[in-house]
Parts: sequence; C-alpha cells; structure tokens
Amino acid sequence: MKNLRLRAQEISRHYKKNPKVESVLLGGSVARNWHDDYSDIELFVLWKEGPTDEERMAPVKALDGQLLDFYPYEDEEWSETYITKGVKLEISNFLTKTVSSFIRDVTLSFDTGLDKQCVVATVRDGITLREEDGVIAVLKEKAAVYPPELREAMLRENSDLGSRWNNREALLYRQDWLMLFSVMVSVQTKLMGILFALNRQYVHHPAFKWQHQTLRGMALKPERAVERFNSVLLGSPEDAINEMEALIHDVYELVKQEYMHLDLSGRCL
Repeated sequence: MKNLRLRAQEISRHYKKNPKVESVLLGGSVARNWHDDYSDIELFVLWKEGPTDEERMAPVKALDGQLLDFYPYEDEEWSETYITKGVKLEISNFLTKTVSSFIRDVTLSFDTGLDKQCVVATVRDGITLREEDGVIAVLKEKAAVYPPELREAMLRENSDLGSRWNNREALLYRQDWLMLFSVMVSVQTKLMGILFALNRQYVHHPAFKWQHQTLRGMALKPERAVERFNSVLLGSPEDAINEMEALIHDVYELVKQEYMHLDLSGRCL
C-alpha cells in the first residue's frame, strides 16, 4: 500500500508556494489511519482570500495531474479532484474565516448540520501539513471540546425515527423490499447520529462512511455493534427488523443513562 501520508506531505508543498495559502490540512481516512488500497488523499487548503482558477490549477499542473472535476465556488467552498502518479486527490478549498465561522456555528450555536460538522471534524482530527502563524492550532483549540448543548441537540434531532418506521410490518407483509430497506437505512443513519453525539464526536462524513472503524472506536455503543449493524442490511428482512428493533432499544437505553430527562416515549415503536 502506498505511503499516502508521505505523498500528502510532498503534495502540500506545492500549495504552500502560494502566499495566499495559510495552511494545508490532511483529512479523511488517511489522517485517521483507516485508509486502504482504494483510498484517496483529502486535502483541506485554507486561504487568506479566495483563490483564482489559475491558482487552484497551479499545483495540478506542477504535479502533472489529470483533472477529474473542477467546481466553482459553491456552499462556501471551491473543490477539485485530480489524479497524479496513480493517487487520487480530493481538494477542498476554504477561506480560513469560513472554517472559523463553521466552528462557531457548531460549537457556540450548536448547529447540527452535517456538512459543517464534517469540516469541524476534519479540523479536530486532521493532520497539519503546512501552516502559517499557528492558524490550524488556533482552529483545533476552538474545535477541541464537543459542547453538551450540541450533544443534546443531536440526540433530540435523531431520536425521532419518522412515521415510516411504524409501517415496517406492513412493508414486510407486502414484500415492499425497496421501501423497507430504505427505511432501515434511514433508521440506522439516525442511530449513528445518536452514537456520534453520545460519544462526543463530530460527524466526519454526511453518509457515515467508515462505519466499522467509527463504531469500533466508540466507547458508548450497543454490544457487538458492528456485527449487528451489518446484519440489518445483510440478513433476511424478518431478522433485519428484529435486530433493528433490538438496536433501537439498546441505543435508547444508552441515551437514557446519559440524559434521563429526555422523553423518548413514542419514538421507539
């Protein structure tokens, strides 16, 4: 397997050649040491002011990269994807002040939005490759503590499993498999949101990628969590429903242990 961390360090030099770049942060599976042969390098490049198209393309050209995607400014981010020497890179460009505002929104206003949480998670868990004037160190300090108010907001938001879950027996009887498993995925996603909050972890991917690794690293979780979450999607529909019901019960019991005042009645049907 390629040494992606070393490669990321080498590539980051091309970004720091631009005086408008304040810092480069390694995120994703490589930063968390979860990467495999299919992993790419995710770099977060923080700018003092917005980059031009030419500035974004300069490292790509210097690395003789093959451009795959090149997106304009959208949702407060510029992003591009390219391949160089057999390694795929996903670049997320932000203004430093934008990242700082995301951290404020999540840690001070308790914004539960997953896109912002993902950025905050990268700041907290990512590896600093290049920085100027301790920019990343300051951001990491602001993101270090997971606020209890955010924890409770995430628990409240994700504890409502939706009305479709109440129709699971009808979907099973009718053999409406597509809708049934769509509901299963939705409920499992809610449970993952709860577990992230219980463990005071910012959500690091909006689709809860790297679920196995994430669950294994959590202290608060149901017994045999990885195997049981897997079985919901791999077993028979009848067994999947039974296991899902058991997981919901176990996760809600964990919530009650931490937040006895939260009323979850009627949400775990």
